[in-house]
Amino acid sequence: MTDLSNESGRHMRIHTLHHDARPDWPADPLRHLSGMDRRLFQRFGQGPVTTPPWSLIHQTIERHATASPLAVAAEHLGETITYGELDRQAGRLAARLARLGVRPGDHVALFVRRSIPMLVGLLATLKAGAAYVPQDAGLAPPAQLGHVIRTASTRVILTTSGYADRIPAPPGHTVVPIDTAMAEPFDGEGTGCPFAPARPVTPDDGCYVLFTSGTTGAPNGVTVTHRNVCNLLLTEPGDLGMRPGMRVSQILNVAFDMAAWEILGCLSHGATLVIRGADIAETVRRVDVVIATPTVLSAVEPELCGRIKVAAVAGEPCPRALADRWARVCTFYNACGPTETTIVNTMQRHDPAALRLTIGRPTPNNTVYVLDAERRPCAIGETGEMWAGGDCVSAGYLHNPRLTAERYAPDPFLGGGRLMFRTRDLGRWTPDGELEHLGRTDDQVKVRGFRVELDSVSAVLEAVPGCVRAVTLKLDDRSLVSFAAPLRVDPETARQAVARALPYYCVPVAVHTLPALPLTSRGKVDKPALLRLAAERRTAGEVAS
Repeated sequence: MTDLSNESGRHMRIHTLHHDARPDWPADPLRHLSGMDRRLFQRFGQGPVTTPPWSLIHQTIERHATASPLAVAAEHLGETITYGELDRQAGRLAARLARLGVRPGDHVALFVRRSIPMLVGLLATLKAGAAYVPQDAGLAPPAQLGHVIRTASTRVILTTSGYADRIPAPPGHTVVPIDTAMAEPFDGEGTGCPFAPARPVTPDDGCYVLFTSGTTGAPNGVTVTHRNVCNLLLTEPGDLGMRPGMRVSQILNVAFDMAAWEILGCLSHGATLVIRGADIAETVRRVDVVIATPTVLSAVEPELCGRIKVAAVAGEPCPRALADRWARVCTFYNACGPTETTIVNTMQRHDPAALRLTIGRPTPNNTVYVLDAERRPCAIGETGEMWAGGDCVSAGYLHNPRLTAERYAPDPFLGGGRLMFRTRDLGRWTPDGELEHLGRTDDQVKVRGFRVELDSVSAVLEAVPGCVRAVTLKLDDRSLVSFAAPLRVDPETARQAVARALPYYCVPVAVHTLPALPLTSRGKVDKPALLRLAAERRTAGEVAS
């Protein structure tokens, strides 16, 4: 049955001001703009208004299981699972989660690696009305898994038998190996009729909780709702044209929000998810749709991907040459958006003949505002900070009201209690209404497509015995480098401390020790000098080898 309960369309007209805006906002926050800029602010900043056909993402998967139970939902290393079997296994596991006390609104840890059981655990969690909390069981250190369990209050942890022993489950928690549960004989439970949770799931219930790097070394949990997810995945262009019979790659880390675009996007449209093994390029050559970061996609030759129809990148700035190359062989989307705004909230279909590569326009039912330091709209063409509004905006950070208040604010342009999110991305509108991305306003960087707070890495280093001061810098799109003072700090000990505390993509390729960190004339760490030193030491190491 089609669910049309999403009422986003009624709220999407941008007004000049609402009563629930900040008390220090002027009566007309657009009054400093010219008449033309006022009109363009509203026209450019608002995405198309539409109603997604469904408001619960797992119901779309169940629909395909009913309509085409023998269609292949996923394949991995020679194994396959049909939509009917995926739904049946997930229904049985959902019933088990309910017996373990999982209720709508709860969180269930999903500590897995790419696999078919990963999909069963994910869908079972959604069927039970809970939000899944994904971590890569093979890469996340136990300290991080423990933090996620505590912060997300996950009483049940889904994993696979090969990783069950390394899960730091506190007393009273239950670890369920999904593959073991799948191998048990069916007793009829979870089959024949859909699993019914204790109460109906609503569009504003959580779909998943992702953890982003925090400034204190502790990742922050962000709850993304069904409404948020359906708004991107079930409308154009976020659906990427996926449909039954198409093949979609699953090449990204399950803890990365773009993996939800791969997995939920594919299954909600009845396509086949091709889960990669060790060779990313081999997988991409066998699919119609690929979603990746530019760094990942740069390792694949588009000319060898004769089947590819659509490619979409996000997570970090995309080189123009890469966009041009892929856009010549398929439909290519350059997109942008942090986890807090549900995967991406702007998209551009790139044309190699275009004057510029941009991040496009707001996706449906979403808004983007380019604001100055006083949160006033910038004139068209002026650089400012991008704020995101509309149905993409998540509710905030788990158990972190200070950070939520810092990054989210009442949306004075939509009103109605809506929130807008401070992306900390700099941008400007082009004359034809597309957004140019001009970098970050802070020290938050992207490495391998993952968001990293450099200070979080430095904080771990500064906790190493003997370390007085540390700084971490982005060396390139795939690596970080750290400097620690004084010289007595053991570099390998320091590097291993980061490996134990943070995800793999936060671990610097090297920790260089110095008597003291160089300073600028204003008493700040001289980061350009450190980057030059890192380049010199890298060159010296290559020559020596």
